[in-house]
Formats: sequence, C-alpha cells, structure tokens
Amino acid sequence: MLIPRPILASLARRLRTLPPGLRIADAEVGIDPLDLVRSGWSAFGHAAFYASPEGPVIGTLGAAHRVSTSGPGRLLRLDAGLRSIPPGTPALVGFAFDEDGAHGPDWEGFPSATLVVPEVAIVRSAGRSRLFIALPPGAEGHLLLTLAATLKAPPPTPDDRPRDHAVEPRPSPTDWIGLVDEAVAAIKAGSMQKVVLARSVVVRADAPIEAFDLVSALRDRYPECRVFGWQEGGATFIGASPELLVAREDHQFHLAPLAGSAARGTDAEEDRRLGDALLGSAKDRQEHRFVVEDAVQRLRLLATSLERSPMPVLQRFATVQHLATPIRGTTDARLLALADALHPSPAVGGTPRGDALSFIEKMEEIDRGWYSGGIGWADPSGTGELAMALRSALIRGNQAIAYAGNGIVADSDPATELDETRLKLRPMLELLG
Repeated sequence: MLIPRPILASLARRLRTLPPGLRIADAEVGIDPLDLVRSGWSAFGHAAFYASPEGPVIGTLGAAHRVSTSGPGRLLRLDAGLRSIPPGTPALVGFAFDEDGAHGPDWEGFPSATLVVPEVAIVRSAGRSRLFIALPPGAEGHLLLTLAATLKAPPPTPDDRPRDHAVEPRPSPTDWIGLVDEAVAAIKAGSMQKVVLARSVVVRADAPIEAFDLVSALRDRYPECRVFGWQEGGATFIGASPELLVAREDHQFHLAPLAGSAARGTDAEEDRRLGDALLGSAKDRQEHRFVVEDAVQRLRLLATSLERSPMPVLQRFATVQHLATPIRGTTDARLLALADALHPSPAVGGTPRGDALSFIEKMEEIDRGWYSGGIGWADPSGTGELAMALRSALIRGNQAIAYAGNGIVADSDPATELDETRLKLRPMLELLG
C-alpha cells in the first residue's frame, strides 16, 4: 500500500477529536506527491499536481472544500474563501484566461476560477513530505480513510505511450498568419501596442492518454519549469510553464516577466549567438518592455517597496530562451490580490489591456479556457505561488489539445511568429508522440 496503515489510523484518531467544521490532520510520510496522484486520480473526481523549481511540490486527491467564482474580481472573492479555511491548510488555485471562464465544450467542468482544499494531499518542502487528510463539515471520514488505505504505489511511467495519432491545427497555419496580419495592421493604425494571439493543435491518439503519466514525464524533462496537472472529471489540464505570474512569502513578492523568445542552439556557440541576437532585437525588447512596465505600474499600487532589474536578462529553458526582468518587493497585499492586479498581463493579453482583450475576443478562433490563465497554490495567510498556465495541453480520453501563443507588435513578421508558436508547441507535441 502507498500510505502506511498506522499513519492513517493515527490521523483517524486525531480527526475524531477535532471540533465540527472542516477538519484537517497531518503527518510526516516518505511519499512522492506525484505518486499519490498517479495512484488515486481515477478514484476521485478531482486530482491536481503542482511542482515549483524553488518551492513546494503538491499532489492532491478529491475536494473537501471548494470555492468557485467568475466575473470581475473573481480572484479577490477566492481570497475571501481562502481566509475562511484553517491555518496551514494547503489549497490549489486555478483560473481561466477570461474572467467569465471557458465558452465551449472542450473545457466542460473547469470553473472560471476555483480554490480547492483537497481531501488527501502530500506536500513536499525542503526534502520532507507531509500527508494531509481533510474532512468536510459533517463527514464521518470512514469511507475516505478506507479509500486512502487501498491506494497502491504506481508503476513506473511507461515509455510506450500511444504513437499513432492524427494532428489538426486550429486554426490552420494560413488562417493564423492572416490573423497576425490583421493584428499588425491594427497596431500600426494605433488601436493597440501589443496583442497576444494563441493557436492550438488537436492530437488524437489511438488509445486513451494517461494525463498524469505525461505530467511525470514533464517533471523529468523540464525541472526548471513549473509543472502542473489539474483534473476535473474526465479531463485533465497539464503543462510545464516557464513563467511565474507572482509568488508571495510573508510580505515579500517576486516575479520575472518573460517576453521575447528565441530557439536554443545545437551547441554552446550557436546558443550564445541566438541569445545575443535576442538581447539585441529591437522588436523583442519592445515587446518585453510592454510586459515589464505594465507589471511595475500595477504592482506599485500594492507594493510598499519595489525593485526591478534595469536590463532584461536571458532565461534559458530546454528548447527556448526568453528575455526576463526580475521584479521583487514588499507588500501588505495577499497573493490573490497581486494576481488580480497582474492578470491578464501583456504577456498573455496585450496592451492597452482593454483594447487587446477586445481584439482577442473578436478575432481569436479558439477557446483558451485555462490556457494562459493561472495555476498554483495558496494558504490562508496569503502566501503562495501562481504560474501562468503556458506550454500546456488539455487531455480528454484519447484527445489532447495543445496551446501556444505569441506577442504581436508593429514589427512582427507573421511567418516568423508562426515558427515561434511551433517552437513553443514542440515539447508538448513530442511528449504526445
């Protein structure tokens, strides 16, 4: 069994002594959070995983308590729900790009914004793991603990994932290039300065796709990214995001906005040349500046102090390198208040925000759902971390929809922008077969 029976028995005794309401007990264990998820996702209607390169790793099953909201101020209303749960409780947070949520059937079951206190969770931090069991008000707990006792250690991630597949771009490359042309024309006409346009690729495999097996592979391949998986019913949203939306601990916050991209080189010399070209690119520097200036402007309203790097630096990942500008400071604002101010940043929407979002709503042909929204964790103190939900795919049965987007400015070349989306799609498409 995955969770030792003596630990479950001890937690059961402690839960019986707690006062009515949402009851939570925890104990130290030696279990990988992803092993918990891979062992039990099929037995629960909800499962989630989040791994940060510098923060905790969290694996969860079930929902003992959930708060879901939509519309303007949705993240602030989530934060009100977060304040009401017991101190020290781990909670997962996820939200769509659009404040009104997804608009089509692909994203059925995914709220506009949601906060979940899991029934079973393992949180690994500083090399140590803790198991949390949470019971909703009025729950006796016997069924949950019995189910937890049946979980078995998962097998190794298989290498023989489905390989026969059909691929369908949405929209077609020709149509997407035409959309970029229209965006460039609108920018040159003065209606906006930057807009981020997304596209998707549908992959249909010859057998069901095991989403959390892919999450395991993503964690192994991209340890420098924020790797996530979020299951709602029969669908799971997975990804390995290079970008942090914002993180907060105590009264300290930090982020490092990314914008401007280049491929990695096949050797050190080519890699350096491509990176130097990116640093010297007027088009990419302009696109990056829009993102950084917007973040600084919005954070100044909430920060008691704020510092930013005077120049962008290169941040390198396995297949792509980006311009990044570290920003940090102090604040009395909580994590979800910071996220509410920042999202949607020009890295996923555009600038001016209202004009870019109007263009996206009118012209973009896909339903982004949670792609380019946010995903991460938070606790009742207002501490936590949220990643931008990028380099991602939605898995349902034997179908996966992978997403990528690019920032378009006045100097954008449509064919080059298409190639850049292919670069961003490549890791997920390679993983799918």
